[in-house]
Amino acid sequence: MRKRGEPGAPEHENFVRAPLDRECSIKHKLTIAGTKAHFPHDSDCDSNGMKRFGRRYGFWSRLRMFLLFIVGLYIAIPFLVKICPAIQTQLVFLNLVRFPYFIDLKRPEDQGLNHTCNFYLQPEEDVSIGVWHTIPAVLWKEAQGKHLEWYEEVLSTNYPVILYLHGNAGTRGGDHRVQLYKVLSSMGYHVISFDYRGWGDSVGSPSESGMTYDALHAFDWIKARSGDNPVYIWGHSLGTGVATNLVRRLCERETPPGALILESPFTNIREEAKSHPFSVIYRYFPGFDWFFLDPITASGIKFANDDNVKYISCPLLILHAEDDPVIPFHLGKKLYNIAAPARSLRDFKVQFIPFHKDLGYRHKYIYRSPELRQILRDFLGNTEQQ
Repeated sequence: MRKRGEPGAPEHENFVRAPLDRECSIKHKLTIAGTKAHFPHDSDCDSNGMKRFGRRYGFWSRLRMFLLFIVGLYIAIPFLVKICPAIQTQLVFLNLVRFPYFIDLKRPEDQGLNHTCNFYLQPEEDVSIGVWHTIPAVLWKEAQGKHLEWYEEVLSTNYPVILYLHGNAGTRGGDHRVQLYKVLSSMGYHVISFDYRGWGDSVGSPSESGMTYDALHAFDWIKARSGDNPVYIWGHSLGTGVATNLVRRLCERETPPGALILESPFTNIREEAKSHPFSVIYRYFPGFDWFFLDPITASGIKFANDDNVKYISCPLLILHAEDDPVIPFHLGKKLYNIAAPARSLRDFKVQFIPFHKDLGYRHKYIYRSPELRQILRDFLGNTEQQ
């Protein structure tokens, strides 16, 4: 018998028994060489090839559809915001983001505030705001078991008061807010904090004018009970917009607070929205201002700190961390540069305190600064009780 591959060997003995996954390539090579080969599994080869092609085609098809969906959504969002300004309004206030979610605001003691009373004020009909009154830490023993009447009476004792205006999202029970109350309480301050209408357990719909009126009502409530004790206004983040609105009104009616403290402030809501991390993917989108910023101001939201400071006549302290990722440091510095030469503030102390980025205080952790107590003592006077 002739050996396979010898001249004259039967054509069928040129049959190559390759594994199935190699048959297609072998067949192709033999065809090029001019040798006819018989493959019993041609149909399997075609079937497997089609399956592999189908899998590859299916993956790229799904990827293409996904990318088209993302691009379509990216283009559609600006139009949705434009025709439905309530979307942008909600992004400014974030009042429905109630974090932490599972705390009972009626029980501040659950947050470690065992010298705090919870109560409610009614700035307007159908509006109710939840309030916490944290007394100076030196009075905590006396506060045990006491009711609202005692807390109101103790406001007239010889301790200054800070009205705290928080930023967007969360409630008066947010951890970084509670930690600041503790710092201020330990220094001998009463701290009055509340949730604006629409936040936390407060009733009503949020708006800039409504938030400002809530703050004004809280201030008047304090002044009616605090006697001659100084009342300071502290605003943080979006709360700085409420704070400057409030203090401007107080100065216009000639009842200014003892001082205004702005923590992580911005110049105005348009500049803040343009600088916010959420706006990065749209910042260079054609018509950005028209799509995103105009709906905000059209809804009556301005929070014009840069304008308000020109009408404030009381000491002003600005605190800002260089690594703030929410409200860029340069906006706080810009606000200070506007306020410092303002005619209304020329007879008052205006101070800007930066916190180096290496400290890691970011947007809401300035309360951790060991220097904060001394900064406040120097600016407001030493009110810590020995």
